[in-house]
Amino acid sequence: MRAGEELPPLEIEITRTLIVAGAVASRDYQDVHHDAEAARQKGSPDIFMNILTTNGLVGRYITDHFGPGAILRKVAIRLGAPNYPGDTMVLTGRVEETDGDTATVRVLGANGIGRHVTGTVTVTVRPADADADADEVTVGTREAG
Repeated sequence: MRAGEELPPLEIEITRTLIVAGAVASRDYQDVHHDAEAARQKGSPDIFMNILTTNGLVGRYITDHFGPGAILRKVAIRLGAPNYPGDTMVLTGRVEETDGDTATVRVLGANGIGRHVTGTVTVTVRPADADADADEVTVGTREAG
């Protein structure tokens, strides 16, 4: 890994099942993530993905690229345009800087209406058989406001 390295894009189909399953898996039972009528009553055209599902997809994007030795150290994301069913989110990334076996990657996830997620991920890449028991991980998310 080196500064300037572009990660290949990852296309993720945004299905109703993905949105609902992600909300349930993260124990986010807000109706706007599973009840289309309730979402419409609150001003949204349909249900939309929650930030925890997005956070997981960003993490997956990084670990899929860097492999089984990848350890997420910090994930800091900000949401923008919602992910609605029937759209596709395309994640892209660029290594901004490296320090030994650790890199900071700028991530962008765009859909048909704009930027869904922007942020940075700090990842350490070690051989898959390295002991990582004492590793520290920080996760941070912030809703757009």
